[in-house]
Amino acid sequence: MANEKMQKIYPWIVVALLSVVAFLNYLDRQMLSTMQTAIGADITELQQAQNFGRLMAIFLWVYAIVSPFAGSIADRLSRKWLIVGSLAVWSLVTLLMGHCNTFSQMYWLRGLMGVSEALYIPSSLSLIADYHAGKSRSLAVGLHMTGLYLGQAVGGFGAIFANALSWRMTFQWFGIIGVLYAVVLVFCLKEKRAPKAAASETKPGLSILKSFGLIFSNIAFWVILFFFASTSLPGWATKNWLPTLFAQHIDGGMAVAGPVATITIALASFIGVMVGGPMSDKWVKKNLKGRVYTSAIGLSMMIPALVLMGLGKGLVPAVASGLIFGLGYGMFDTNNMPILCQFVPSRLRATAYGFMNMVGVAMGALCTTLLGKIPNLGLSFAILGGVTAVALVLQLTILKPVTDDMQ
Repeated sequence: MANEKMQKIYPWIVVALLSVVAFLNYLDRQMLSTMQTAIGADITELQQAQNFGRLMAIFLWVYAIVSPFAGSIADRLSRKWLIVGSLAVWSLVTLLMGHCNTFSQMYWLRGLMGVSEALYIPSSLSLIADYHAGKSRSLAVGLHMTGLYLGQAVGGFGAIFANALSWRMTFQWFGIIGVLYAVVLVFCLKEKRAPKAAASETKPGLSILKSFGLIFSNIAFWVILFFFASTSLPGWATKNWLPTLFAQHIDGGMAVAGPVATITIALASFIGVMVGGPMSDKWVKKNLKGRVYTSAIGLSMMIPALVLMGLGKGLVPAVASGLIFGLGYGMFDTNNMPILCQFVPSRLRATAYGFMNMVGVAMGALCTTLLGKIPNLGLSFAILGGVTAVALVLQLTILKPVTDDMQ
């Protein structure tokens, strides 16, 4: 009886365990964006926006290149050990960043962080999707995503941490915390074993190239790939440049702009997940396109928010745009993997999501680099609203699922 109860509860324990990893995932990468001034006092190259853009972009480029291979590995090996290993490595990298004395040292460590973090998202989302079938899948994925949002929010306090502890101690302490939590996962996280029949079809026999071919022969996947890539542009722009944009529009500098830019979006994204997850799980029972429609509602909210973000001046427009964008982004983000599950079988989902990460993050890297060179940052954000509108139209007109869980 106790074992049966644990079997019902454990899928949610997995979500809770991985939400903490997701928190550390985004925290460790996000802190850098709000500690530019503090780090620049010691590493003078980072006082230049172009060099700062390069440092943020190298993580994204490496992350993008590694992602499809990371997903393919996750479809073949134990996702538990990939998650534990990636957390341990990027936490060690975070710790070592606190010891950097040159731009070159920090640049190479950010690249290594891209390798280790790329292994996490395809492994974790695939594992959660396998633990949570139809009726709870969007909510489970969304709750995991709240860890990412919280990490992004706390990362917004990087400037405050740097003032209180020093930027070096901030990196070192969060690195130590991550390494210790990796040890916790060794004992608490369990792999979801596939049934023997399904396992015989997949893991050993399907080559990497064949799995890539099966994924890209699916027209629906191309559409998912496109709208995921398109929405990654504003997604990464808000993560990497919104604190800088708000610092130009709000009195108080980065110490105020950083938390405003990250907390508003993170808080609203959590609400978006809590609304969009259950809405999608219920809607799909009545209409197989329910997950697509829920995601589309989120995208439609992001469009005006990006315009207000870019063109508004002052604290009120900044907070309002952050809240609207976050609410929409949460509804969109919580449905990406569930929508993928409608078109891609379980044995290929980590690989498929790896390709989504690759294209999405590559677009983010391109956007991050370009925004560092464009003088009018606000106008750039407004233009990204138009890009999101194109993605919305394609999503609504082309995606037509025939099942909620492709086998």
